[in-house]
Parts: sequence; structure tokens; C-alpha cells
Amino acid sequence: MDILELIQSRRSYRGPYENTPVPREDLRRIMEAGLAAPSGCNKQTTSLIAVDDPELLRKLKAAINPPIAETAPAAILVLAREIIAYRDRCYSVQDYSAAIENMLLAIKALGYESCWYEGHITDLDRIDLKLAEILDVPEEYRIVCLLPVGKAAREPGAGPKKLAFEKRAWFNGFGND
Repeated sequence: MDILELIQSRRSYRGPYENTPVPREDLRRIMEAGLAAPSGCNKQTTSLIAVDDPELLRKLKAAINPPIAETAPAAILVLAREIIAYRDRCYSVQDYSAAIENMLLAIKALGYESCWYEGHITDLDRIDLKLAEILDVPEEYRIVCLLPVGKAAREPGAGPKKLAFEKRAWFNGFGND
């Protein structure tokens, strides 16, 4: 599958996962894809933790309420640091977003499924802090996303219908044909 087909076929998968471990080499390749993403002023504010230990995964999943990705055999947690890059600006949101998209595409390319869980763990109940404690994450980092990784136990759905190209994209000015 070429990259454009891969982009068009990727979906957020929220279903059950097969009970099949994800090889470390695959997790490494996924994380390398994330770390290869562009970074504002090359500050490299994004860090990653892959979790494939079943007992540690159980502890992490127990801290997440309502539950998500309960059957995923692995997860990648995305960490961000606030580092000023240029004129008092920090680009950590852009940095980790690019890293996550790269990883989602790598996950799909390797035959796995995933979903970008951010708001669910960073909301007012601060599940991210519980996860950080379990993983001994230093205070200067914050967990911003959890990506489950695994083989889908059922066929992923078609995904939501996207608005027509002409409703969201134009040439040479807003609303132009």
C-alpha cells in the first residue's frame, strides 16, 4: 500500500484486540517513526514510553476510567516537555501531534490498529497523573496521549464520513473553486 492509500485507510480503532503480543522490534519501529516527526526549532519536546509488560499494562488500564483499550497487548504513551523554542513560543503540541500521526501511520503500515486517546486521559480527572506515577515519569514531562497497539479482533469499520473536499479546501483563496 502506498503512503496516500495508507493515509486514506487509517481509522481510529476502539474495538477489541487479539491476544497476540506485539514484537518489540515493531514497537521500536513505530516509536522511531514518531521520533522522526518534525519538531519546532528542533527542540524535540516529545518522548515515548512503550509498555508491553502484561502486569504493567494491567496497572495502567486499571487507572483509566471509563476504560479504554482493555484488550490491547501493548501501548505507547506520548510525553511532552514545555521548552521555549522561539520568541517565547513552545511548539510541544505541534511536535507531539506530528509524532502521533507518524506513529498511527506506522501502526497501520505494520498491520496493527490504534486510536489517539488524549482528552480522555488529560481531562479534569487527570488520569495522566496516575499513569505518570505508575511509570515514574519525571515532573517536567506530562503524558499527553495513549496509543493502544495490537491486531484488531474484528474488522475495523469504515470510519466517519468526511466532508467533501470542496467544503474544506480551496485554491487561491477561501471558498474559491
